[in-house]
Amino acid sequence: MSDAIELSIVMPCLNEAETLQRCIEKARLGLERAGVRGEVIVADNGSTDGSIELAQKHGARVVHVQAKGYGSALRGGIEGALGKWIIMGDADDSYDFSNITGFVEKFRAGDELVMGCRLPVGGGTIAPGAMPWKNRWLGNPVLSFIGRLFFKCPAHDFHCGLRGFTKDAYRRMELTTTGMELASEMVIKSTLKSLRISEVPITLHKDGRSRPPHLKPWRDGWRHLRFMLIYSPRWLFLVPGLLLSLAGFLTGIALVVKSPIHLGSVRLDVGTMTVAFMGGLIGTQLVAFAFFTKVFAIAEGLLPEQQEFSKIFRVFSLEKGLVAGLLVLFAGLAMLANAVWSWKHVEFGILPFEENLRRLVPAGALTTLGIQIIFSSFFMSVLGLKTSSRKPPEPK
Repeated sequence: MSDAIELSIVMPCLNEAETLQRCIEKARLGLERAGVRGEVIVADNGSTDGSIELAQKHGARVVHVQAKGYGSALRGGIEGALGKWIIMGDADDSYDFSNITGFVEKFRAGDELVMGCRLPVGGGTIAPGAMPWKNRWLGNPVLSFIGRLFFKCPAHDFHCGLRGFTKDAYRRMELTTTGMELASEMVIKSTLKSLRISEVPITLHKDGRSRPPHLKPWRDGWRHLRFMLIYSPRWLFLVPGLLLSLAGFLTGIALVVKSPIHLGSVRLDVGTMTVAFMGGLIGTQLVAFAFFTKVFAIAEGLLPEQQEFSKIFRVFSLEKGLVAGLLVLFAGLAMLANAVWSWKHVEFGILPFEENLRRLVPAGALTTLGIQIIFSSFFMSVLGLKTSSRKPPEPK
């Protein structure tokens, strides 16, 4: 039977009796119009309103998924699908399953992930009342822009619920999330694994349910953003860390060389210097976190290996890090010694407050930075051992 089925349409379901029949009927019509042999799967997540009986009555195959969550329901349905191609979509009648020919054409052209696009920028349409204003003008455009910026993904609508993919691509994605983040994880991992991604313009209709949707815009939007940040140490740690460290240390050094500095009526002195060096140290730690996260994620198989990053890691060595850290540390200790020497000249009594801070703040910053570099180098070396011990992938 599995050889006869080309396409599986999978719908997650939790008490969708109000709209499920229409979705199944449209899905069966869509299979007929697209000229493919297929099946309709309802991935039930514990419905108690008769959805299971309704699905079976109208020719759908029900896959019971015990683990709760949108992602869990979808993964259960997909894993039980018999088709080599899979289209997933919500069972609330907001997506027109009768119009799936565009997805099938993309599959036949060799694409591995086919995203539906509801946004006008990708040729899609949002029917009146189909999407709340905060989702239409804030959530979806912003999250899609962030996804394209972070991961260079070609999709314009990062979180469209109607999408298709090959069964082989699904296996290669190695999805792990159980909630709404599955939508982000699927696109991110497909991009990172260099799958062939395309999109098809679709129309989003107002859902046919009389009850509120399961989606919680602010909560689920934050979950999507959090997931994207976790999978992008460059934007979570590296970029803000570099900006903060450069701005902090350049400002601090400028105030060491010439203090105070007047910008119109604004006077920058030791207070600004203290905050600047603090920002520089925080930024340096964020940069270190970026490398820690990247090495760990590659070692665990969460992110693919990148040639440019591998080159950086080959150049880096524990010894080089220790030498750099010790040089910075000795510079800081020398400045601290100079501050103690100045204190000795007043017989360890009271020094002018601002003059004393101009010596102590950069000395303390350099000393702290040196220690950061030394121990960060050790930690990078430990993570590097784990990375280098990974077994090479088996040939397919």
